[in-house]
Amino acid sequence: MSKNSLSYPKVCKRKDGKYHVDFKLNNKRYRLFSGRLIGSSLNPNSYPAKLRYSITSTLAKQVYEFIVSNDYSFTKPLSSVEYYDSLIRDKLAQPLSNRYKKTLESLSSILRDELIKKGCISSAFIDSIPLKYDNNTSYNTTRRQVNVLVNYLYGRDFPIELSKLKTRKQNEVLHSPISNVKELLLRIKDFNENLYLCCLLTYGCLLRPHQEIRLLKWEDFSDDLSHINLTGSKVKSKRNRIVPIPSYIKEVLIKRSSNYNVFSNSIEPYNKGYFSLIWRRFKRLNPDVKTSVTIYSFRHTGAIEIFKRTGSITKLQKAMGHSSINVSLTYLRGLEIPELNEEDMPMI
Repeated sequence: MSKNSLSYPKVCKRKDGKYHVDFKLNNKRYRLFSGRLIGSSLNPNSYPAKLRYSITSTLAKQVYEFIVSNDYSFTKPLSSVEYYDSLIRDKLAQPLSNRYKKTLESLSSILRDELIKKGCISSAFIDSIPLKYDNNTSYNTTRRQVNVLVNYLYGRDFPIELSKLKTRKQNEVLHSPISNVKELLLRIKDFNENLYLCCLLTYGCLLRPHQEIRLLKWEDFSDDLSHINLTGSKVKSKRNRIVPIPSYIKEVLIKRSSNYNVFSNSIEPYNKGYFSLIWRRFKRLNPDVKTSVTIYSFRHTGAIEIFKRTGSITKLQKAMGHSSINVSLTYLRGLEIPELNEEDMPMI
């Protein structure tokens, strides 16, 4: 008997008087005494003996029709929406960051609404999601995130068209170096103590503000506050870092409970956008601060100072916590470092 084959269910009677249907499905033999497997309430043996044969014959017909209509299987095929939901659940069950997971959930909801409304998800609709963004960065980010879902569905035989949109060229975000760090830091100090300490650490220790600094706990500091010790799990490069703390930063540190976050003064840190929000408020009150000056500008300015003072790419790499010298070289290209002075030029 070949695959996807079915013998018509026969009505059989056991010696004890109980009836059942007997058949072979895809080379496997079945004996059903009730319609439970096909979602039927029929139970022939619950009827009087004289009715059991006819009820079992009805069950045999139901079983045959059910199996044929379900592609020779007892499992009822999922609808397109049910199949979509099951695949999305599998995708979201993967180890994803909370923020990324929320983004994928939002995008999958948009795709699902279209599937319910139109019965399919066309490439034109998929493309319309990132195309609503004029900003190239937002466009590229959304395009990439949508494609994560679409490619996942497509790779698991879900009927969906792939997007043909190309990436757009993005303008690099340049963080301008700060000409007068001390003056700007004093203004920030008057505005917000947490932002002030964040900018100090960004400049003086060259840590990244929104992750490495925001998540700092007092246990990351040495007892004498001379060093910050960060494990690889807390650093972008995934390598352990020991960062010296300059004296002007040590002066403002007041150590508290070891498991407390430095800024929230509790176990839990502030959310990822905490410093960005305070910085935007500061900029609104200080419109003379250039648009291109960001919190990261303190890190860039600190990098310039180190390179000017040492002239060493290796020392800069270690100070910045870059995974390789190549990363530091790429980084330097975006910094406003004068490569030639007038006295360096050819003389007559």
